[in-house]
Amino acid sequence: MARKNINEMSFLDHLEDLRWHLIRIITAVIIVATFAFIFSRFLFDKIIFAPKDMSFPTYKFLCNAANFIGLDTTFCAEQMPMIIQNRTMAGQFSADIWTAILAGFVISFPYVIYQLWKFISPGLHANERKHSRGFIIISSLLFFIGVLFGYYIVTPLSLNFLANYSISEIVDNQIDISSYIALVRSSALASGLIFELPIIIYFLTKIGLVTPEILRKYRKYALVVVLILSAIITPPDIASQVIVAIPILILYQVSIYISKIVIRNQKRKENV
Repeated sequence: MARKNINEMSFLDHLEDLRWHLIRIITAVIIVATFAFIFSRFLFDKIIFAPKDMSFPTYKFLCNAANFIGLDTTFCAEQMPMIIQNRTMAGQFSADIWTAILAGFVISFPYVIYQLWKFISPGLHANERKHSRGFIIISSLLFFIGVLFGYYIVTPLSLNFLANYSISEIVDNQIDISSYIALVRSSALASGLIFELPIIIYFLTKIGLVTPEILRKYRKYALVVVLILSAIITPPDIASQVIVAIPILILYQVSIYISKIVIRNQKRKENV
């Protein structure tokens, strides 16, 4: 069915258009999730459970760094002091299903963004669509960088801290599989979404809700929010929070620059 002109579409037409975009997104996620479910053994052994192994690259790097400056650290331990277990009948099956769905969303993210862009782009002017052609590539790249940051930085730091934290020697860390996967999932996905900050600021500036002046004015408050956010997605130790806070602060500065460019381009159009 041919798509109507954006000016000719009613509210119900927009809802119908959105429905089809959502159907395509869900279909893509389900297809990829099916393949992830089929290869779930590889997904769990090589990816999900990899940060539990002390041979994980992050631990090796931090261990070498600690040895270089002469510090004693848990990053050099032979094994993580924790056991992952399942204590419910459907625990492993549920973990398999939800992990496959999450993998489907992460891998399908460029297509998800593409469908959302197809929905909102008809409402933009031709020159705006022209200057936003790299939107899908940039947003997908930022998302994947964020996921990798969460997986290789936030996840191992959190696991190492929480696994070695002890209130008594008589308490063993026998971690339920759902708790372990939730930590890996939230660390990677939250970081991926946080790295979308420049894209969010771009659109907020386009619709007039944000300006570079506002971002600069509330920079100190943003710093507090960033530290709180870092504390939420990382273990409560200063080093981990600083490591996570640094890239977020850099993204905030980049967002100010992006907002400045958007405002400058809008003023140029008004003067033409």
